[in-house]
Amino acid sequence: MTQLQLEKGRKRRALHADLVGYAFLTPALLCFALFMLFPLVMSFVLGFTEWNLVSGLNGIKYVGLENFKKLIVDDLFRASLRNNVIYTSLYVPLSIVLALMVSVLLNSRIYGRSILRTMIFMPYISNVVAASIVWMALFQPTKGPINQMLTAMGVSEPPRWLASPDWALLVLVLFGVWINMGYNTVLLLGGLQNIPRELQEAALVDGATKRQTFWHVDLPLLTPTLFFLLITGFMTSFKMFNSVKLITQGGPGMSTTVLVYYLYVQAFTYQKFGYSSAIAIVLFAIIFLITFIQWKGEKRWVNYM
Repeated sequence: MTQLQLEKGRKRRALHADLVGYAFLTPALLCFALFMLFPLVMSFVLGFTEWNLVSGLNGIKYVGLENFKKLIVDDLFRASLRNNVIYTSLYVPLSIVLALMVSVLLNSRIYGRSILRTMIFMPYISNVVAASIVWMALFQPTKGPINQMLTAMGVSEPPRWLASPDWALLVLVLFGVWINMGYNTVLLLGGLQNIPRELQEAALVDGATKRQTFWHVDLPLLTPTLFFLLITGFMTSFKMFNSVKLITQGGPGMSTTVLVYYLYVQAFTYQKFGYSSAIAIVLFAIIFLITFIQWKGEKRWVNYM
C-alpha cells in the first residue's frame, strides 16, 4: 500500500470521526438555534417594530427608533431601571462578601462542618416557588415570625416589609442573597482549598498572622473566583424575575418592578411585543457594557497562579 493510499485512508477516518461528532452535536445545536438563537435574533428585529400578537405576523409594522424614543420618556421604565440599579448595588457586594465569610468559616476546622455546608447549599437547590412562599411567610407584615420577634424585643412599629415601598426591595435583595449563598460559597470554598498550603505555611513561618495570611496570600489567589462571581452576579441581578413575579408582582406600587418584569408586563399583559423587545435590547446593552468594563479591568486586580 502506497503512502498516498495511507494518507487518503487517514483522511477518510478523520472525516468519518468528524461526521459522527457533528451528528451527536446536531440535536443540541438545533435546540440552541430554536430556543436561544432564533428568539435572540427576533428580539432585535421586533425592537424596531410595533406588533400585537393578536394581529398575527401580518400586523408587524416597522417603526424604526420609535420604541427607543418612548423608553427615554417612559417614567415606568426609568423607575424599573432605578430599582434594578439599587438591587444590583446591594445584592452583588452582599452576596460575595457574605459567601466569602461563610467559606472561610467552613474551610476552618469547626464542629458540624459537613452539616453546615448542606444547610447553606440547600436553598440553592430548593424549588424557587416553595422558597418564595417561605420568604413571604417570614416577612408577612402582621403575623410573620420576623415581626413577631421584633415586637417581642420591644419594637412598637416593626417594618411592614413586603407591604412597604421602602422595604420590599430590600426583602428581595435578602432573598436573592439567601438563595444564591450556597452556590457562591461552594465556589469560594473550592478556591480556598486549591490554594497551595506551602504558600500559607511560608507566610506563617515568616511571622505573618492568620489575618495577614488571608489578606496577602489567600485573598489575592481568590481573585479569579471573585471575578467570576462578580460577572455572574451582575448578570443575575439584572436578569432577576422569579422573585419579583412570585413574591411582590412588582409592588407595592412600582417599588420592586425591575427591567425583566417590566418587559414581561409589556409583552404578556399589554401585548406590546415590539416595545418589550426594545426593553430587551437595552437590557442586553447594559449587561454587555458592564461585562466589557469588568473584562477590561480584570488585569488590574485579578491574580492567576
